[in-house]
Amino acid sequence: MAGMRIGFIGLGALGGAIATRLTAAGHSLRVWGRDAHKLAPWREAGAELMPSPAALAAVCDCVILCVTDTAAVEQVVFGDEGIARAARADSVLLDHSTIHPLATRRYAAQLRDACGMHWLDAPVSGGVVGAEQGRLVVMAGGDASILERVQALLACYSQRVTLMGAHGAGQATKIANQMMIGGNVAVAAEALNYAANFGVAAARLPDALAGGWADSAVLQHHARRMAAADYVNEVSATIMVKDIDIACDLGRETLSPMPVTALVQQLYRQLIAQGDADKGQSGLMWLYKQQPLDEP
Repeated sequence: MAGMRIGFIGLGALGGAIATRLTAAGHSLRVWGRDAHKLAPWREAGAELMPSPAALAAVCDCVILCVTDTAAVEQVVFGDEGIARAARADSVLLDHSTIHPLATRRYAAQLRDACGMHWLDAPVSGGVVGAEQGRLVVMAGGDASILERVQALLACYSQRVTLMGAHGAGQATKIANQMMIGGNVAVAAEALNYAANFGVAAARLPDALAGGWADSAVLQHHARRMAAADYVNEVSATIMVKDIDIACDLGRETLSPMPVTALVQQLYRQLIAQGDADKGQSGLMWLYKQQPLDEP
C-alpha cells in the first residue's frame, strides 16, 4: 500500500535487520521500545520515537512486532498503554514474533473486538542473516486479503511468503520448523561426536555429504559451526527451548506423539542447566565436545 504508515516494536537483532531493510526501501518508521536509549540510533537514522505502543498504533496503518515471546506480545498489545488501546480500525498488526499458536488465536479475536485491528501472525525463518539479505521465509496465518495489503512490505525482507491458514496457522508452522531444526541439530551433534570418536575427519562431514540425502541447511551451517566449536553470536538456547516447549504443549493439545521433540527438549534443558545457554541453537554439540574437532 503506497504511503502506508509503519510502526515497529522489537528492534533487537532480527527486528533491527528487518527494519533496516524497510528503511533502505524508502519506508519511514515510527518506533517504540522499553529502553529509549537503545533507540537513539534509529532516531538519528530518521525514525520517529513514540512514547507508547498505544501512541504508535494511533498513527499507523501497520504495526510490526518482533518481540521475545507470548508474554511480551500480550503486554505490548493489551497492556495499560498497549496497541489495543488506540489502534485505528482496519489497520494491521503484523506479528513476526514466535509465540504460542493458541494464544495467537485468542489475541486476534480480542484485538478485533477491542478496536477493529486485523491480526496477521507471520513468524519468520532465516535468522538475522536472512533478514539482512532479504531472504527470510514467512509463514502466515490470517485473512488472505489482509496479507495482500502488506505483501509489498514483506517483499522488502523476505524471499517467500506462504499463507498457511487462519489465525495461528503461521505460528503452528513455525513451531514445526523449530521441531525439524532442533531434531537436525541434535542428530548432527550426535553424528559428529561419533564420527570423531571413530577417527573420522568429522569436520569434513558437511563437504562429504553435500548433495546427498543427508544434506541440509543445518548440516551446511550449524554442523560446520559445531565442528569448529564456533558459538559466537548464537541466540541463547533459552529461545530454542521456548519454541520446543510450545511444540510439546501442542503435542499434548492435539494428541500428537512427539518422542523425538521431547528428547530434543531434554537436551536443550540440560545445556541450559549446566550454564551453557549462551552456546545457543548449535550448543548441543557442547554436550559432547567443548573443543573444535581436530583432523586425525
